[in-house]
Amino acid sequence: MTDTNSFDTIIVGGSYAGLSAAMALGRSLRHVLLIDSGMPCNESTPHSHNFLTQDGKTPKEISMLAKHQVEKYGTVKFYNGVASSGRKSENGFEITTNAGDKFYAKKLIFATGIKDMMPDIMGFAECWGVSIIHCPYCHGYEYRNQNTAIIANGAKAFHLASLVKNLTDNITILTSETADFTSEQLDKLNTHGIKIIETKISEFEHKNGHLRNIIFDDATKISFDAAYAAVPFVQHSDIPVSLGCELTEHGYIKVDDFQKTTVPGIYACGDNSNIMRSIANAVYSGNITGAVVNGELSNEQF
Repeated sequence: MTDTNSFDTIIVGGSYAGLSAAMALGRSLRHVLLIDSGMPCNESTPHSHNFLTQDGKTPKEISMLAKHQVEKYGTVKFYNGVASSGRKSENGFEITTNAGDKFYAKKLIFATGIKDMMPDIMGFAECWGVSIIHCPYCHGYEYRNQNTAIIANGAKAFHLASLVKNLTDNITILTSETADFTSEQLDKLNTHGIKIIETKISEFEHKNGHLRNIIFDDATKISFDAAYAAVPFVQHSDIPVSLGCELTEHGYIKVDDFQKTTVPGIYACGDNSNIMRSIANAVYSGNITGAVVNGELSNEQF
């Protein structure tokens, strides 16, 4: 694949953030290895939105075009596989893949994303990213004026309701437990005609991921076109933590304004380190990371 196993930078994760960082570094003639498994977390999403010049494209279309453009920079090399472990080395870092290959670099960039943890409810996983969605900015327009559920409780549900209300008047909050709202929040929800159902959900009826009905434990069935849900997640890679990178209280890799982690020489960008989960933000943060890493390499070498 390459003539050497040593690079200026290794990027783990080859989706939008990783490719964006690779482009910035490749344009500065940095020797970069990008390790990618080809399994992006938005693989099930049929179309991507709210990203200028790419609105309505499939995630795969965007990533394939991005990779094709990055491949033009000869100092960027690609490795198809999984980075399984990492350690600090004498001159930087060592990354080992699941095939046993070892690579070395002065700097590490983790663009590894996050892994959604699906609830054990029939039909949820099949609808995730299609009609059960996480972001009104990414998908809300496509479900405007539709009968919409918000699967959340308390402050999170209230916040989502305030955003979704501008897209549809047909909103029902599904808490699956005792509703947890202040009297002021309840008054506002009632004013806007937003219903609350506390009964636990037992199944999502769908056709090819497109939601048809939500069935509850009491056998009630209600028709919905879309549902917003926030699912828990874990880091897609445990290597950053194993190298000493701190996580935030919400489980993201802790970075500063320049995408630097708490470990010198290690950076993170994209969904693994930012609550704003979108392609546009991933590309932005990757671009910043590539520029910052190149700047640090330049300062060290000049």
